[in-house]
Amino acid sequence: MSPPPPLTALPDLPAQLAGAGWAVVDAPSLCTLCQVDAQALHAWRPLWHDLPADPHLRDGGRYRRRRHGCFRIAGESVVAVPHRAHWQPVEYNALHGGLQRWFAPLPAALPADPAWAGMLRGLAGAAEMLHGPAQWFVEAHLFRIDTTDGIGRPTPEGAHRDGVDLVAVLLIGRENVKGGETRVFDARGPQGMRFTLLEPFGALLLDDARVVHESTPIQPVDAERPAWRDTLVLTYRRGGFQGPEEGRPA
Repeated sequence: MSPPPPLTALPDLPAQLAGAGWAVVDAPSLCTLCQVDAQALHAWRPLWHDLPADPHLRDGGRYRRRRHGCFRIAGESVVAVPHRAHWQPVEYNALHGGLQRWFAPLPAALPADPAWAGMLRGLAGAAEMLHGPAQWFVEAHLFRIDTTDGIGRPTPEGAHRDGVDLVAVLLIGRENVKGGETRVFDARGPQGMRFTLLEPFGALLLDDARVVHESTPIQPVDAERPAWRDTLVLTYRRGGFQGPEEGRPA
């Protein structure tokens, strides 16, 4: 297994994001950043047991389950927007770009939890370390990658960017898996880092304009037992959600 991630202390987070374009914070730091209680976050973990299968996988796999929801943040205000499709251009997702992908909505208990709004606001603060105050258009993805087909692919599109301003990848948990290594590369050159997220609610923060990222496939440690890797991915974008007719204003 690759090494654990190099962690950034909260006082150093603005400089790390500005300098490297990415940072990893541990769960206590995430709770402090978002002003939420760790117990409230861990109470969400059973929600990942009820994710429907992703109906849009173009590689024919059955290894991904997910839910999706969208929010708008302005200052302290966090507002859920009507359920909408997830869309990315082919420039950012060669495998699934150009598709209007409808996923099951988030479980109602999640956006109803005050800790959820705290999480979204706190990570908006991280986005503002890079880009200054803004109205943020946030997409939330609950993922479970399992080994139904013997192998699970967290990023079947390969190393990629998402076409947003900030990506936050939160590990929710790993069960009976090996692999799932995170790789982050400078979008302009070969420099990169590789590590494995192991701590529940440890978070990888990415300046999407400057780095590309991927996670390697997972396999079961014990083939006789279920195996999975759960994550929460939050993307922050200025100017609007991505859509076939919704580009970023000039």
